[in-house]
Amino acid sequence: MSKVHDVLVIGAGCAGMRAAIAAFDQGADVALVSKIHPVRSHSGAAEGGINAALGNASEDDPEQHAFDTVKGSDWLGDQDAIEVLCTDAAADVYELEHWGAVFSRDESGRIAQRPFGAAGAPRTAYAADITGHVLIHVLYEQVMKRGIFTYEEYFAWRLVVEEGRCVGVICWDLLNGGVQAISSKTVILATGGAGRLYVGTTNAYSCTGDGMAMALQVGVALKDMEMMQFHPTTLSPTGVLITEGCRGEGAYLLNSESERFLKDYAPKAMELASRDVISRAEQTEIDQGRGIDGDVLLDLRHLGGDRIRERLHGTRELSMVFAGVDPIDDPIPVRPGAHYHMGGVDTDLWGLTSVEGLYAAGEAACVSAHGANRLGGNALMETITYGRRSGKAASDAARELPAAEVSEAARADAGVQIKALLDRSDGERPHGIRDELAQTMHENFGVFRQEEQMLEQGRIIERLRERYQRVVVDDKGSTFNNDLTQALELEFLIDLAACMIPAGVGRTESRGAHARPYDYPDRDDENFMRHTMVTKQDGELKLDWAPVRVTKWPPGERTY
Repeated sequence: MSKVHDVLVIGAGCAGMRAAIAAFDQGADVALVSKIHPVRSHSGAAEGGINAALGNASEDDPEQHAFDTVKGSDWLGDQDAIEVLCTDAAADVYELEHWGAVFSRDESGRIAQRPFGAAGAPRTAYAADITGHVLIHVLYEQVMKRGIFTYEEYFAWRLVVEEGRCVGVICWDLLNGGVQAISSKTVILATGGAGRLYVGTTNAYSCTGDGMAMALQVGVALKDMEMMQFHPTTLSPTGVLITEGCRGEGAYLLNSESERFLKDYAPKAMELASRDVISRAEQTEIDQGRGIDGDVLLDLRHLGGDRIRERLHGTRELSMVFAGVDPIDDPIPVRPGAHYHMGGVDTDLWGLTSVEGLYAAGEAACVSAHGANRLGGNALMETITYGRRSGKAASDAARELPAAEVSEAARADAGVQIKALLDRSDGERPHGIRDELAQTMHENFGVFRQEEQMLEQGRIIERLRERYQRVVVDDKGSTFNNDLTQALELEFLIDLAACMIPAGVGRTESRGAHARPYDYPDRDDENFMRHTMVTKQDGELKLDWAPVRVTKWPPGERTY
């Protein structure tokens, strides 16, 4: 017999924990499922800050925040979703503060806010350059305070849908071994992004798109999967994130000729242009021979040691440990790296998917608050605002739904599949397939895209899928079997990469993170003010489209 709850949240980063707190506070029996300890979730790696119009800047308000977000999204963001995010942001930040989040302060004692790229005012609240680390610990304290049960080191693998309703999930118990079923009236996916699709990424090894892939398997559409954001400042060669907060504090980007090259790409905003604009500028400089060993340089030296130690101490430590560079004395080598998936599980404004009882929030979801390009600082804000909303909605729905239980047949079928994988003795280890997928995605579906490269990547993915059918897990044990879970994660990554191909090929324009400068260099509002929607039907992927929801801001020129 499976364990039974009202609301089950899969993923225990900022979005998942905020959803669980909201559901609990509505009176629901709530549990979290996480393949790692909650405070090890990738949300803790977010550095620069969280966006909200707090009233510190006279020129800022929620409407200005919303417009900046719409423009930053290259007009692909759904404007009703953006308005919800920007309207609710301030209250959500103050709630985090009241729970104990220690934000940096300005001279008057108010929450300090720094400028971030493509923002019309300084609105990024921050805790030095470890904001995500602070928030994830504050949320975990609230989870523990409420006594919310956590299935820790449970690897969620298959959603269970019976008679059109999601009734729970099948997991592998990493600690004790074995297939486990957990039943719930409603389920929230909050498993984060899929940056491990790429060889150069800021994402943790755990970011394998589990929730997106599980939703795809049960018929839910994945929206805007072509929109993978490349962060312009990832540490070379590791891909470790160097926060946008550096540029917010005034750092420069230099090419091999010591020029601030952004004067040629974004003359007004310079280093505070949007991430897609800067990533393309960097890649162009590198491609045209003005890079340094495939990098450009991030120069903080003029900020001075005191300011770097006070506001960017985490960045300094990362640079010294992983690159042997002290930014007080020398510039940091950086390059664009895969960072954030604007696409994900299609949801409404309360996180509900097309399957009854199934919700999603955070980077795993696509309510489309980011469109074709996310502004720095909006991701942490989305985890909190839409995590809270999905938790409330799932709890409200659970009160009206009858009890649900995963059938023994569903659990047994999952056990047969896992046993077959473990029993296989001849074949290929997963890591070779995973490495080839990541390298070829970087080469063929990176900062710049071309149709033939994307089509070739589709062919590569299908060959990798065939090889995956013969994959072998060397570790035959039941406890702490990371070989097994990494093999299962690889299947998720292959499925998601396959979804990105038809979406990318079908969008014959350049918009935000989807740049096709050689065949379709211009944005095409007449034909592509719409979202790609990829579903899996009878084992085959199908591409459909959905209109962008416009409330008050028609498409305009996007310059910085």
